[in-house]
Order: sequence, then structure tokens, then C-alpha cells
Amino acid sequence: MKPIKLVDVSVRDGNQSLWSMTGLNAAQMLQAAPLMERAGFSAIDFTSSTHMAVGVRYHKDDPWQRIRLMKQALPAIPLQFISTGFRFISWETADQEFMRLAYRKLMQAGIGRFALLDPMHDMDAIIQVARIIKEEGEAENMLALTYTLSDVHTDAFYADCARQATASPYFDSVYIKDPSGLLTPERARTLIPAVRAQIGSLPLELHSHCTIGLSQFNYMVAAELGIDALHVALGPLAHGSSLPCATQTSANLRTHGHEVDIDDSAIKALESYYYAHAAAEGLPIGTPQAYDAAFTRHQLAGGVLTTTRRQLAELGLEHKFDAVMREIEVVRAELGAPIMVTPFPQIVSTQALFNVIGPTRYANIPDQVIRYVLGRFGRPTAPVDPNVLDRIMALPRTAEILGEPSTMTLKDKRKQFPASMPDEEFLLRAVMPGDQLDAMLRNDVRGHYYNPALQPVLTLLQEIKARPKVTKLQIRKGDFMLSLRGSGGKP
Repeated sequence: MKPIKLVDVSVRDGNQSLWSMTGLNAAQMLQAAPLMERAGFSAIDFTSSTHMAVGVRYHKDDPWQRIRLMKQALPAIPLQFISTGFRFISWETADQEFMRLAYRKLMQAGIGRFALLDPMHDMDAIIQVARIIKEEGEAENMLALTYTLSDVHTDAFYADCARQATASPYFDSVYIKDPSGLLTPERARTLIPAVRAQIGSLPLELHSHCTIGLSQFNYMVAAELGIDALHVALGPLAHGSSLPCATQTSANLRTHGHEVDIDDSAIKALESYYYAHAAAEGLPIGTPQAYDAAFTRHQLAGGVLTTTRRQLAELGLEHKFDAVMREIEVVRAELGAPIMVTPFPQIVSTQALFNVIGPTRYANIPDQVIRYVLGRFGRPTAPVDPNVLDRIMALPRTAEILGEPSTMTLKDKRKQFPASMPDEEFLLRAVMPGDQLDAMLRNDVRGHYYNPALQPVLTLLQEIKARPKVTKLQIRKGDFMLSLRGSGGKP
């Protein structure tokens, strides 16, 4: 049997699925980098345009610098960027020249592998993206076949998508991406051979979330069928709505007689680091999921699921979660059953949330729902419900959006900013709020150091700083004593 490779998804997809994409900043990622280098992963699922924006917004991290620093720490391992094609951070479709610049700068920063998906499986569009990347650099391109349940998405459908894309010279590998964890071992036995038959000698990988508890079984079936690589997560960033645990996956594979060339001691040390980080920061730990048939209906992926929970908590509406989940199923059907991969889970879940908390259903319709119905993201898989379509088309806002340019262009965006602005800053300012970029530029991660064991002490000091009246502090633990005094009556 040939060795099976492992791709680590902890930093990006595990973080997104379990920690709303906000659980790791640049310093915390970099602290684990030496162990990641030793572990033996074939690639690191490192970032996406949405992940880059979250880093700016919540951590004031420069995403370009974060890529460069991680590449310096992991020179031998490809850093992966997952992309939905002609889109960068904003949900607007961008023109070829804007995306050409974005892909060029990503490769110059250190991205060595692109996982390319099109939410509508428009193979012409994704081939075009793959061609641009090959023209701009030497990164690997991996075709994503995004798995979902519908009458349309059959084995023959996915096999035909694989055939069309890999007939071009622009793809280096293919992966079956199961973001909602809907794949079953029975379906894996038919789907994997159908895709394999169309891609020749190109490597085939599997990415299957644990959402309904079947991914470990899928991985063993995939190994029997000759899969080349499996996507896994580490420690607290595995299980739940994330991906299978690296340690458990490698142990299972070896038990079945497969070779897995990873450094077990480095994996164990990485897991210890992430567990310590989760404890220090109060982050949840992924746990194995029981089978929940509801997921086969709403098909919401882990990252959007946790984001929806967080949004409801911020609104004080946690008790509405189950109602929103039921409404997601109804809205998805009304909008023509879009495949639940970015940006469609966000579009569907946002509309469902508004339907549940608003005075009536569709009393508030976000712009992105209007743009979806107008075909700005591609043609819906099935027709939009006529009543919903009529309501949306009658909105004054719909007429306004129809009058907007359908594509963001590099030429128009360049006019909005000084010609001397660096390309990396321009790409972010073109699609993000300026105040967030200003805050990011005042920050610098290069001198930052993170040790989860120090977090309780740092939290204590931060709390003391917030209390100006405290001028003296004494801490005792056994024979240890620490005394802190303010200078001149100041803390």
C-alpha cells in the first residue's frame, strides 16, 4: 500500500469550524510553527480571503505579513489558500485583473497551493482562475468538488466536473470537499471511483467534516480506494463540526495496514499546545458528534454554524437557534437549493435569521440575497420560489442594485486610492472598511510572543491596569510571593 499523506486544517478550517475563525492570531499560529514543520504534513490549510479579513478585524493582524512570517517558519510545507474564484474578501465579483493582482501578491507572500472551488461548479470559471494562477506564479492548483445532497449532485455530475477541469493543464490535484459532513461510507464507495476514473494520475484528496459522525468511516473507505491524502485537525480543533483528529486518523489507518509518514511526537506536542491555548483563552474543545439527521436537511457547515450561534448570542437571542436552523432549510429550498458553501451558507443563514427575528418572513432582505436572486453569483441550481422572487423583484433596493456595476474592476478601484499605495494595502482597502485597516497598520506581530501558560498572569495585570485605584498588589502561592507597588501612588 502507498503511504497516505495528511493535510492539517487546524489553523484555518478547524479554527473556523469551532472558534468562529477568531480563536488564533498571528503570534499564536507562529508559536506552533516549529512543531508544524516537524510533524510531516503534506500541506497546511492556512488561510482564505475571509480568514484574512477576520484577522484584520478581530486581531489587527496584517494578513500579508502573517503569510510571510509563517512561510519563513515553514519553508518546506505548502501553505494553502482556499478560494471561490473571482472573489476577494468582498462578496462582489471581481474582474480578472483585480484577481490576477490578488493571486500574484498571495504567491509572492508565500502561498504555495490554492484550493479552487466554484459554488455553482462552473468549470469554465474555475479553469479560468487556475490559468491565471499558473500565469502569475508556480503554486499548485487543487480542484474542489464540493459535496452536497440534491437530485442534481450525482456521482456522474461530479465525475463530469472533474473531467472538464482536469482536461486543462492547470490543475495539479483534486479533492472532494465535504464541508457539511454529509458524505456516507456507502456514497464514498461510488463517488471516489467515479472521480478517480476521470482524473488519471492526479492525486485525489478527501476533506470530510465530522458533523454527523461519519467522517472517520469515510476516511477508512477512502484509504481502501487508494486516496492520496486526508485532511485532519489537531487536538481541540478536531471533531465537532471540524474535521477528524490527526492522531486518531493516523492510528486507524495504521491499524488497517496503511503507512502514514508523520512524526507522532510532534503531533502530540502540537495537540498539547492547542489544548493549553484553548484552556488559557476559554475556547471550546471539539468533541465527537452524535448522528443528527437535521444536518442532512439544513446542510450548514461548521464555520457558519458557530458564527450563527455567536451572532444570536451577541443579540441575546440564543434561544432562537433551533428556530433559525429550521428556517434555514425552508429558505434554502425557496432560494433554489444553493450548495451550502461560501458565500451561500452565509446568505441563506442571514435571511433565515432575519425571518425568525423580524416581524414577518422576508420583511428584511439583505443585499446579498437580492444579488443572489439576480444571478450575480451564478445561476441558481433550481428556480427560486415564485412568491419570494416576486417580492424581491418588487423592492426599490432591487432596482438600485440592478443599476450597479455587476463586477468590481481593478481600474475603477485604483482611481479611489493614491497611485503610490502598496498593492497589498490597496487590495485590502478596496474591499474593507478603512478604519479597520488603519488599526491594523498600527499593529506589528513580529515582536509578539505567545505562551498560553502566561495568560492567567497577563489577564490579571490587564484587570489591575483597568482599576486605577489599585496601587499595591501581593500574590502568594506556597513559598512564592510577588509584590507589585505603584510609583508615586500610581498603579
